[in-house]
Amino acid sequence: MNRWIGKVAVVTGASAGIGLAIAEYLVDSGLKVVGLARRKEKLEELAQKLQGKQGRFYPFKADITKETEIENAFRWITDNVGPVNILVNNAGIGRPNGLLDGNADHWEEILRTNILGLCVATKEAVKIMRANHIDGHVIHINSIAGHNIPNYPDFNIYPATKHAVTALTETLRRELNSIDSKIKITSISPGLVRSEFFVASERTPEVLDTLKSMPILEAEDIAAAVLYVLGTPPHVQVHELIIKPVGERF
Repeated sequence: MNRWIGKVAVVTGASAGIGLAIAEYLVDSGLKVVGLARRKEKLEELAQKLQGKQGRFYPFKADITKETEIENAFRWITDNVGPVNILVNNAGIGRPNGLLDGNADHWEEILRTNILGLCVATKEAVKIMRANHIDGHVIHINSIAGHNIPNYPDFNIYPATKHAVTALTETLRRELNSIDSKIKITSISPGLVRSEFFVASERTPEVLDTLKSMPILEAEDIAAAVLYVLGTPPHVQVHELIIKPVGERF
């Protein structure tokens, strides 16, 4: 990780859960970390908590579902923090309901967060890396649902969005190869993680009660995986890293 000390990393969805843990780990490793999220107050709380660490945390309010806000965020980062070396596309949501009784507005929100926001943030980050001749690293926080469909009725379009992330990871890798770029792309696919995954809905309590009985990962487990893939030598690229808790039944 030494080659990243003092460099700029962007983490989307950094206000809670996996994104917060990743931001903490990167700051502890000496990076300048910009956390993007809609809840500015949560980001500012994290900035206070991380004062005095080896690196520094910069909170920036941005809605990952809005293209102009993402573009403005990366413009601000370049002008005020520095060119982006690392992007961690962590922002993602789910809403517990089925395909038979779901809400199309909710589905659109999931699509905009899990796929379109990820694509726009990636485009902006890679554009900055190429303009500054940076051999950076893009990490998509994917899911085991991006490889297999969990046998659970309330995931609706979530597995489809994560299968899209799996495809987008490989598509970007091939595009980067086609231009002889040394920018890396990695997909990290966790199993069940203790986090604010589900946006609140009328079915959230029963879903969470069911999940409580299952083996579970902690957000810090995924943050450690991010440090692992970033710590590989320049000639080594981890394409896909699947992480499950022991005994997972999905």
